[in-house]
Amino acid sequence: MKKSVLAILAAFLIIAAITVTGCGSTGTEGSSASSETGTAPLNDGTYVVDFTTDHAMFHVNDANNNKGILTVKDGKMTVHVSLQSKKIINLFYGNKEDAQKEGAELIQPTEDEITYSDGYTETVYGFDIPVPALDEPYEVSLIGTHGNWYTHEVTVSNPVPGDDIFAGSYITLPDGDYEVEVALEGGTGKASVESPTKMFVRNGNAKLTVVWSSEYYDYMLVNDERFDPVNTEGNSTFEIPIDRLNVPITVIADTTAMSEPHEIEYKLTCTLVEGQ
Repeated sequence: MKKSVLAILAAFLIIAAITVTGCGSTGTEGSSASSETGTAPLNDGTYVVDFTTDHAMFHVNDANNNKGILTVKDGKMTVHVSLQSKKIINLFYGNKEDAQKEGAELIQPTEDEITYSDGYTETVYGFDIPVPALDEPYEVSLIGTHGNWYTHEVTVSNPVPGDDIFAGSYITLPDGDYEVEVALEGGTGKASVESPTKMFVRNGNAKLTVVWSSEYYDYMLVNDERFDPVNTEGNSTFEIPIDRLNVPITVIADTTAMSEPHEIEYKLTCTLVEGQ
């Protein structure tokens, strides 16, 4: 009988010890901000991150290539993003129903100056948005100039230490010859460029070889500087300066294929071919 009582008492003490240990340990003491999906903790500081959304009408300004600046302070994360214009006037961390409740704390805009690849500058609205976790979608609501609220999912991912969005995009390759894939946007969609194509770096400066699908382009403009074809036969071919990869670069190409010459705006996005 005594042995049975002692066994029951021992079992009770073991269960109690496990319960106390489990309840008393949260696993978060002393940790930095981190993703709930197991991403390594981030120390206080700034990081360049990807900021993606579930809707084409709500996204980072094209000049910033889906990038924002994440600030980590005292274990809390906030991302700053510059939007397309001033048409979104407030954001809210949460859904649109909560955003419209009395006392809801709306995120106020900042005025951000954006410089595009062609040198044009524009002032747009930017926002500082709380980030609960990396790599996990969460709800952010917006209200535009028409007064309607919408809820979207956003995701913050791929943190890289630093505060220069374009640090990883500027070409810093050694002098040499390279191959790049080129994606073309703009125009009527009928024109194309050869891809992959050549890019060469000399004295730290890169030039891209652009071979059009037509012989009717007689010049190109890059940052208002004119470049003429480097060939006299076949499809129009140009060598133009390029300073960034993986970021859309605006160029102008003049075509004589129509009844009158027309300058057409295009965007070229160049990606280094793997293995170089």
